[in-house]
Amino acid sequence: MCGILGLLLHDPTIDAASEICEGLALLQHRGQDACGIVTCGPKGRFYQCKANGMVRDVFDASAITRLAGGMGVGHVRYPTAGSSNHAEAQPFYVNSPYGIVMAHNGNLINTANLLHYMDAVAHRHINTTSDSELLLNIFADNLQKTGKFRINEEDIFTAVGGLMQQVKGAYACVAMLAGFGIIAFRDPNGIRPLGMGSRKALGGGNGKDWLFASESVVADASGFLEWEDVRPGEAIIITRNGVSRRQVSEPATFAPDIFEYVYFARPDSVLDGVSVYRSRMAMGDALADEVQRVLTENKITVDVVIPVPDTSRVAALNLAQKLNLPYREGFIKNRYVGRTFIMPGQQMRKKNVRRKLNAMALEFSGKNVLIVDDSIVRGTTSKEIIQMAKDVGAKKVIVASCAPPIRHVNVYGIDMPSRTELVAHNRSNDEIASAIGADLVIFQTLPDLIASVKQFNPSLDTFDCSVFTGEYVTGGVDETYLMSLENLRADNVKSRVELGGLGTMEGKGGGAVRHEDQEQAQESREIAMGCSGPMNGADSTVGLHNSYSLS
Repeated sequence: MCGILGLLLHDPTIDAASEICEGLALLQHRGQDACGIVTCGPKGRFYQCKANGMVRDVFDASAITRLAGGMGVGHVRYPTAGSSNHAEAQPFYVNSPYGIVMAHNGNLINTANLLHYMDAVAHRHINTTSDSELLLNIFADNLQKTGKFRINEEDIFTAVGGLMQQVKGAYACVAMLAGFGIIAFRDPNGIRPLGMGSRKALGGGNGKDWLFASESVVADASGFLEWEDVRPGEAIIITRNGVSRRQVSEPATFAPDIFEYVYFARPDSVLDGVSVYRSRMAMGDALADEVQRVLTENKITVDVVIPVPDTSRVAALNLAQKLNLPYREGFIKNRYVGRTFIMPGQQMRKKNVRRKLNAMALEFSGKNVLIVDDSIVRGTTSKEIIQMAKDVGAKKVIVASCAPPIRHVNVYGIDMPSRTELVAHNRSNDEIASAIGADLVIFQTLPDLIASVKQFNPSLDTFDCSVFTGEYVTGGVDETYLMSLENLRADNVKSRVELGGLGTMEGKGGGAVRHEDQEQAQESREIAMGCSGPMNGADSTVGLHNSYSLS
């Protein structure tokens, strides 16, 4: 999961970098591994700063000053597999044709075929393990086919439409064409979020400034109004002369990822017409009914409701109010530790839970406690939290999850690696409770979760619920693919990425090799070696000068 942002200021003499940096800070929850900004200045020259680290650490005043230009693209990243090499920080750049920069959120599921096409047909070099670089080169190759000295909006729409026919998976993208403008598009299923807004130009006059971002909170903070979502399969081109938009793909099932509402998105964002805050309130109300039913069935009473900060707070408060139970903040959070779910290694996640949270004995001692969490993924955090509650004297610990049991791999950009690492995989609710040390565990039902979101936008008929159901809306996902993906994404594989192998071609959460047998797998690896050469070999001198110092 990543955060993307594109900004075009009507007045080219005003630098966009500082505002892009502020916007990325608002999207920091979507990725804490790396970040980057590329701006476009006079005569179409690109200026770049990207590196591993948080926004506040990478972009100091000196770095921002060197990012000249009135339009730019930004990105925050967290890795789900492959390498954390700084060369994989986005946005990516390709000089031919015309000079293109792209930031991507999502994941491709047919990278093996695309890599072969890049090598055998397009003759383009892919230098990192990121599927985002691959996506950029597919777009660039389609533009190259025009053979024109200068292209127009029609050519760009044709190129994006061609890309959507070639690529499978989830992708929300913001691209920048040197000296031309900003381009945004979203996959035909609309799995990953992307929206746009406008405001009166900062420099005055009759023009407008334009913003694309993963979440509406960026627009709210920067004074951009008239927020609207980029439609699935739509491409939008913004220049200083106007806005062009077109549906460039065949109609497909609109299925935004429901886990955005459960966990990833900020509560003050609106995604596809649904307030994340309101949806989480509704999740709490629905979960209260299920909690009441299960507690009555098991003849258990609860003394207090305590949320796991921060995401579950909204739902926990509504649940407590509906059940007429006290709501207390029993866990105090250290806000200088990252989100454990998006930390790259299992041992690091486990180690950081107790650094992140501290249980207050006065809220737990001698009580039956209902702990509300947004979801239970690996069970690492839940197990540590439950033990913390018992260590300070809780009599019984009941855990309620705002999401149903997560039993399946996500192939669209969320780090849920091997099915065997998911605590709910092949386990009953009682077995899950035993695994995490709880006296009882209660899950939201899938129909209630869907209703909690859909009630705020009835036009949303379908959601991507693949982590709960194992049904993948894009198709093209079978057991062979999932096994290959799991081998690639397991924590023990991630720590020793093989240089140059196709198995490393995953970037942010997918793109595993899909093969029928070992012979074909070997052939795929040979294809990858021939196409990509020494992967992860890029440094800051490749493509663009990087203004961030790694020393």
